[in-house]
Amino acid sequence: MPETYDVGTKFLRFEREGHIAWCTIDRPKSRNALTSAMYYGVKKAVHLVNSFPEPTALIFTGVDDVFAPGGELRGNAEDANPNLDYVVSGDVTPFEEVRHSFAPVISAVNGICQGGGLLIAMLSDVAVCSERATFRAPELLRGIADTGYAAYLPPHIGVAAARDMLLTGRKVTADEALKMGLITRVVNHDDLKVEAVTVAESILKTAPEARMHVKRIINDNYGHPDRMSMYWSLFRGNEAREGMKAFAEKRSPAWMPKGIDSGKRL
Repeated sequence: MPETYDVGTKFLRFEREGHIAWCTIDRPKSRNALTSAMYYGVKKAVHLVNSFPEPTALIFTGVDDVFAPGGELRGNAEDANPNLDYVVSGDVTPFEEVRHSFAPVISAVNGICQGGGLLIAMLSDVAVCSERATFRAPELLRGIADTGYAAYLPPHIGVAAARDMLLTGRKVTADEALKMGLITRVVNHDDLKVEAVTVAESILKTAPEARMHVKRIINDNYGHPDRMSMYWSLFRGNEAREGMKAFAEKRSPAWMPKGIDSGKRL
Protein backbone atom coordinates (compact mmCIF):
# COMPACT_ATOMS: atom_id res chain seq x y z
CA MET A 1 0.00 0.00 0.00
CA PRO A 2 1.30 3.49 -0.80
CA GLU A 3 2.12 5.91 2.01
CA THR A 4 -0.04 9.04 2.05
CA TYR A 5 1.03 12.51 3.18
CA ASP A 6 -0.84 15.73 3.92
CA VAL A 7 0.25 18.71 1.81
CA GLY A 8 -2.27 21.13 3.27
CA THR A 9 -5.28 20.74 0.99
CA LYS A 10 -7.76 17.96 0.30
CA PHE A 11 -7.52 18.70 -3.42
CA LEU A 12 -3.95 17.38 -3.74
CA ARG A 13 -3.35 13.67 -3.11
CA PHE A 14 0.25 12.85 -2.26
CA GLU A 15 1.07 9.13 -2.32
CA ARG A 16 4.47 7.48 -2.18
CA GLU A 17 5.39 3.91 -2.99
CA GLY A 18 9.11 3.21 -2.88
CA HIS A 19 11.09 5.52 -5.13
CA ILE A 20 8.03 7.05 -6.85
CA ALA A 21 5.70 9.68 -5.36
CA TRP A 22 2.54 10.93 -7.05
CA CYS A 23 0.88 14.28 -6.44
CA THR A 24 -2.55 14.17 -8.06
CA ILE A 25 -4.52 17.37 -8.62
CA ASP A 26 -8.04 16.28 -7.70
CA ARG A 27 -10.64 19.05 -7.79
CA PRO A 28 -12.93 17.88 -10.59
CA LYS A 29 -15.96 19.99 -9.63
CA SER A 30 -13.89 23.10 -10.41
CA ARG A 31 -11.99 21.54 -13.32
CA ASN A 32 -8.84 21.31 -11.17
CA ALA A 33 -8.53 25.10 -10.83
CA LEU A 34 -5.69 25.79 -8.40
CA THR A 35 -6.54 27.66 -5.22
CA SER A 36 -3.82 29.48 -3.29
CA ALA A 37 -3.75 26.56 -0.84
CA MET A 38 -3.26 24.16 -3.77
CA TYR A 39 -0.41 26.25 -5.18
CA TYR A 40 1.20 26.17 -1.77
CA GLY A 41 0.49 22.44 -1.58
CA VAL A 42 2.40 21.87 -4.85
CA LYS A 43 5.30 23.74 -3.32
CA LYS A 44 5.03 21.63 -0.15
CA ALA A 45 4.96 18.44 -2.24
CA VAL A 46 8.29 19.39 -3.83
CA HIS A 47 9.80 20.13 -0.40
CA LEU A 48 8.45 16.82 0.89
CA VAL A 49 9.91 14.66 -1.87
CA ASN A 50 13.27 16.34 -1.32
CA SER A 51 13.14 15.42 2.38
CA PHE A 52 12.99 11.65 1.89
CA PRO A 53 16.26 9.84 2.73
CA GLU A 54 15.80 7.46 -0.20
CA PRO A 55 16.09 9.08 -3.67
CA THR A 56 12.51 9.59 -4.84
CA ALA A 57 10.96 11.09 -7.97
CA LEU A 58 7.80 13.18 -7.86
CA ILE A 59 5.16 12.90 -10.60
CA PHE A 60 2.37 15.46 -10.95
CA THR A 61 -0.83 14.53 -12.74
CA GLY A 62 -4.52 15.44 -12.78
CA VAL A 63 -7.90 13.72 -12.83
CA ASP A 64 -10.36 13.17 -15.67
CA ASP A 65 -9.51 15.29 -18.73
CA VAL A 66 -7.72 18.11 -16.88
CA PHE A 67 -4.13 18.41 -15.67
CA ALA A 68 -4.44 21.97 -14.31
CA PRO A 69 -6.05 25.05 -15.88
CA GLY A 70 -4.26 27.60 -13.71
CA GLY A 71 -5.48 29.58 -10.74
CA GLU A 72 -9.00 29.79 -9.35
CA LEU A 73 -10.43 33.02 -10.81
CA ARG A 74 -13.99 32.80 -9.53
CA GLY A 75 -13.27 33.12 -5.82
CA ASN A 76 -14.66 29.65 -5.11
CA ALA A 77 -11.87 28.39 -2.85
CA GLU A 78 -13.21 25.69 -0.55
CA ASP A 79 -9.85 25.19 1.15
CA ALA A 80 -8.79 28.17 3.24
CA ASN A 81 -5.08 28.83 2.79
CA PRO A 82 -3.36 28.68 6.19
CA ASN A 83 -0.39 30.52 4.66
CA LEU A 84 -2.07 33.75 3.57
CA ASP A 85 1.09 35.81 4.17
CA TYR A 86 2.77 33.81 1.41
CA VAL A 87 0.01 34.74 -1.03
CA VAL A 88 0.56 38.44 -0.46
CA SER A 89 4.32 38.16 -0.87
CA GLY A 90 4.07 35.90 -3.90
CA ASP A 91 5.95 33.05 -2.22
CA VAL A 92 2.94 30.75 -2.52
CA THR A 93 3.79 30.03 -6.15
CA PRO A 94 5.66 26.74 -6.59
CA PHE A 95 7.33 27.32 -9.94
CA GLU A 96 10.85 28.04 -8.73
CA GLU A 97 10.67 25.04 -6.39
CA VAL A 98 9.70 22.79 -9.31
CA ARG A 99 12.46 24.29 -11.44
CA HIS A 100 15.21 23.89 -8.82
CA SER A 101 14.16 20.63 -7.17
CA PHE A 102 17.08 18.32 -6.37
CA ALA A 103 14.70 15.36 -6.62
CA PRO A 104 13.41 14.57 -10.13
CA VAL A 105 10.05 16.16 -10.96
CA ILE A 106 7.93 14.79 -13.82
CA SER A 107 4.59 16.05 -15.10
CA ALA A 108 2.19 13.45 -16.50
CA VAL A 109 -0.09 15.80 -18.44
CA ASN A 110 -3.40 13.99 -18.86
CA GLY A 111 -5.49 16.76 -20.45
CA ILE A 112 -6.10 20.52 -20.32
CA CYS A 113 -2.89 22.26 -19.26
CA GLN A 114 -2.78 26.02 -19.05
CA GLY A 115 -1.89 28.97 -16.84
CA GLY A 116 -0.05 27.85 -13.73
CA GLY A 117 -0.54 24.24 -14.77
CA LEU A 118 1.50 24.79 -17.91
CA LEU A 119 4.25 26.46 -15.89
CA ILE A 120 4.44 23.41 -13.63
CA ALA A 121 4.71 21.15 -16.69
CA MET A 122 7.28 23.38 -18.43
CA LEU A 123 9.52 23.66 -15.38
CA SER A 124 9.40 19.95 -14.53
CA ASP A 125 12.46 17.97 -15.55
CA VAL A 126 10.36 16.20 -18.19
CA ALA A 127 6.71 16.55 -19.17
CA VAL A 128 5.13 13.36 -20.50
CA CYS A 129 1.88 14.26 -22.24
CA SER A 130 -1.21 12.42 -23.35
CA GLU A 131 -2.15 12.73 -27.00
CA ARG A 132 -5.33 14.38 -25.68
CA ALA A 133 -3.50 17.17 -23.85
CA THR A 134 -3.91 20.81 -24.89
CA PHE A 135 -1.87 23.81 -23.82
CA ARG A 136 -2.63 27.50 -23.41
CA ALA A 137 -1.30 30.66 -21.73
CA PRO A 138 -4.48 32.77 -21.37
CA GLU A 139 -3.28 35.28 -18.75
CA LEU A 140 -3.47 38.37 -20.96
CA LEU A 141 -7.08 37.49 -21.73
CA ARG A 142 -7.66 37.78 -17.98
CA GLY A 143 -5.83 41.09 -17.61
CA ILE A 144 -2.86 39.50 -15.83
CA ALA A 145 0.69 40.53 -16.72
CA ASP A 146 2.31 37.14 -16.14
CA THR A 147 5.99 38.00 -16.03
CA GLY A 148 6.77 34.35 -15.27
CA TYR A 149 5.66 33.37 -18.74
CA ALA A 150 7.44 36.39 -20.21
CA ALA A 151 10.68 35.16 -18.62
CA TYR A 152 10.31 31.39 -19.09
CA LEU A 153 8.58 30.89 -22.42
CA PRO A 154 10.88 32.70 -24.93
CA PRO A 155 14.01 30.70 -23.98
CA HIS A 156 11.89 27.55 -23.79
CA ILE A 157 10.28 27.64 -27.26
CA GLY A 158 11.77 30.72 -28.97
CA VAL A 159 10.68 34.35 -29.08
CA ALA A 160 8.34 34.06 -32.09
CA ALA A 161 6.43 31.06 -30.73
CA ALA A 162 6.27 32.66 -27.28
CA ARG A 163 4.80 35.85 -28.73
CA ASP A 164 2.22 33.80 -30.60
CA MET A 165 1.12 31.89 -27.50
CA LEU A 166 1.21 34.78 -25.05
CA LEU A 167 -0.26 37.58 -27.16
CA THR A 168 -3.09 35.54 -28.69
CA GLY A 169 -3.85 33.15 -25.82
CA ARG A 170 -4.54 30.43 -28.38
CA LYS A 171 -4.87 26.71 -27.65
CA VAL A 172 -2.02 24.43 -28.75
CA THR A 173 -2.49 20.70 -29.40
CA ALA A 174 -0.13 18.03 -28.08
CA ASP A 175 1.38 17.44 -31.52
CA GLU A 176 1.95 21.16 -32.08
CA ALA A 177 3.42 21.53 -28.59
CA LEU A 178 5.83 18.70 -29.39
CA LYS A 179 6.93 20.33 -32.66
CA MET A 180 7.57 23.71 -31.04
CA GLY A 181 9.52 22.16 -28.15
CA LEU A 182 7.03 23.15 -25.46
CA ILE A 183 7.08 19.50 -24.34
CA THR A 184 9.16 16.52 -25.50
CA ARG A 185 7.07 13.37 -25.12
CA VAL A 186 3.58 12.59 -26.36
CA VAL A 187 2.18 9.13 -25.70
CA ASN A 188 -1.06 7.21 -26.01
CA HIS A 189 -3.39 8.38 -23.25
CA ASP A 190 -3.63 4.90 -21.71
CA ASP A 191 0.17 4.66 -21.50
CA LEU A 192 0.70 8.01 -19.77
CA LYS A 193 1.36 6.88 -16.21
CA VAL A 194 3.57 3.96 -17.23
CA GLU A 195 5.69 6.26 -19.41
CA ALA A 196 5.93 8.85 -16.63
CA VAL A 197 7.28 6.21 -14.26
CA THR A 198 9.73 5.02 -16.92
CA VAL A 199 11.05 8.56 -17.35
CA ALA A 200 11.26 9.10 -13.58
CA GLU A 201 13.24 5.88 -13.12
CA SER A 202 15.56 6.80 -15.99
CA ILE A 203 16.42 10.05 -14.23
CA LEU A 204 16.86 8.30 -10.88
CA LYS A 205 19.53 6.09 -12.47
CA THR A 206 21.77 9.14 -13.00
CA ALA A 207 24.25 10.39 -10.39
CA PRO A 208 22.32 12.84 -8.14
CA GLU A 209 25.02 15.45 -7.47
CA ALA A 210 26.26 15.49 -11.06
CA ARG A 211 22.65 15.76 -12.22
CA MET A 212 22.12 18.73 -9.90
CA HIS A 213 25.01 20.65 -11.48
CA VAL A 214 23.81 19.92 -15.02
CA LYS A 215 20.27 20.90 -14.13
CA ARG A 216 21.42 24.18 -12.57
CA ILE A 217 23.27 25.17 -15.75
CA ILE A 218 20.26 24.24 -17.91
CA ASN A 219 18.00 26.32 -15.67
CA ASP A 220 20.30 29.34 -15.95
CA ASN A 221 19.06 29.68 -19.54
CA TYR A 222 15.68 30.80 -18.22
CA GLY A 223 15.04 34.42 -17.37
CA HIS A 224 13.92 35.71 -13.99
CA PRO A 225 10.31 36.82 -13.49
CA ASP A 226 9.61 40.37 -12.38
CA ARG A 227 7.52 39.48 -9.34
CA MET A 228 6.83 43.09 -8.39
CA SER A 229 5.21 43.89 -11.73
CA MET A 230 3.22 40.69 -11.80
CA TYR A 231 1.81 40.98 -8.32
CA TRP A 232 1.04 44.66 -8.75
CA SER A 233 -0.94 43.64 -11.83
CA LEU A 234 -2.60 40.73 -10.05
CA PHE A 235 -3.53 42.36 -6.74
CA ARG A 236 -3.74 46.06 -7.62
CA GLY A 237 -4.41 46.18 -11.35
CA ASN A 238 -7.84 47.22 -12.63
CA GLU A 239 -7.47 45.01 -15.70
CA ALA A 240 -6.91 41.86 -13.64
CA ARG A 241 -9.95 42.62 -11.49
CA GLU A 242 -12.07 43.14 -14.60
CA GLY A 243 -10.62 40.09 -16.34
CA MET A 244 -11.32 37.76 -13.44
CA LYS A 245 -14.79 39.22 -12.90
CA ALA A 246 -15.58 38.74 -16.59
CA PHE A 247 -14.35 35.14 -16.40
CA ALA A 248 -16.54 34.45 -13.36
CA GLU A 249 -19.55 36.05 -15.08
CA LYS A 250 -18.88 34.17 -18.34
CA ARG A 251 -18.67 37.33 -20.44
CA SER A 252 -16.10 39.32 -22.41
CA PRO A 253 -13.97 41.83 -20.50
CA ALA A 254 -14.75 45.54 -20.80
CA TRP A 255 -11.63 46.30 -22.87
CA MET A 256 -12.87 44.20 -25.79
CA PRO A 257 -13.48 46.26 -28.98
CA LYS A 258 -17.18 46.24 -29.82
CA GLY A 259 -16.58 44.98 -33.35
CA ILE A 260 -15.13 41.66 -32.11
CA ASP A 261 -17.02 41.31 -28.83
CA SER A 262 -18.99 38.05 -28.90
CA GLY A 263 -20.25 38.61 -25.37
CA LYS A 264 -18.85 35.21 -24.38
CA ARG A 265 -16.10 34.27 -21.97
CA LEU A 266 -12.67 34.14 -23.58
